[in-house]
Amino acid sequence: MVCGLSLIAGYGLLGATWLVLKTEGPVAERARAHAKKLLMAVLASMVVVSLWTPLTEPRIAARWFSLPNFYFLWPVPVITALTAYLEWRWLEARRDVPPFLATMVLFLLGYLGLVISNFPYLVPPSLTIWDTAAAPASQIFMLVGTLLLLPIVIGYIVFIYWLFRGKVREGESYH
Repeated sequence: MVCGLSLIAGYGLLGATWLVLKTEGPVAERARAHAKKLLMAVLASMVVVSLWTPLTEPRIAARWFSLPNFYFLWPVPVITALTAYLEWRWLEARRDVPPFLATMVLFLLGYLGLVISNFPYLVPPSLTIWDTAAAPASQIFMLVGTLLLLPIVIGYIVFIYWLFRGKVREGESYH
C-alpha cells in the first residue's frame, strides 16, 4: 500500500513539474499548486522508507549507521533534503525548469539510497546480483543489441524533444 501510494505521488510530482515546464497560465499555476502537495507526499514517502528499512533489516541499519559508513553516506539524505527545499523555493518563485530537474534529482537520490541500502542484494534479500546474473553469452548478446539500438532510441528521444520544444501557450496547440 505504501509503495503504491508513493509511486502515485512520485509520478504525479514528475507530471506536475513537467506541466510547469511546458505550459503557461492557469494550467501551469494549477500544476504548481499540485506539485507542492505532491512534493510533500514524496518526501513523506522517502521518510517512511528511510525509517522503515533500517528498523526492519539489521543489515541495512548497520550499513547506514555504523562507522565509517556513516561519514561516507550522510551526504545522501542531506542532499535529498536540500534538493527538496530548493524545489519548493523554485516552485514558489515561479521558476519553470529547475523544479522538474529537482524532481529528477530526488528520484535519482531515492534510487541511490535504495541501492546503497541493499547492495549487493538488490532484488531478493538472499541472492546477490552475481548469483542472479545471466550467463556470459546472454549478457554479450544483450550488450550487442543494446549497442545497436541505443543510438536509435536516443536519436528518437532527441527528435521528439526538439519537435515539442517550448511551451504550450493559451489558444495554441501542436496540431
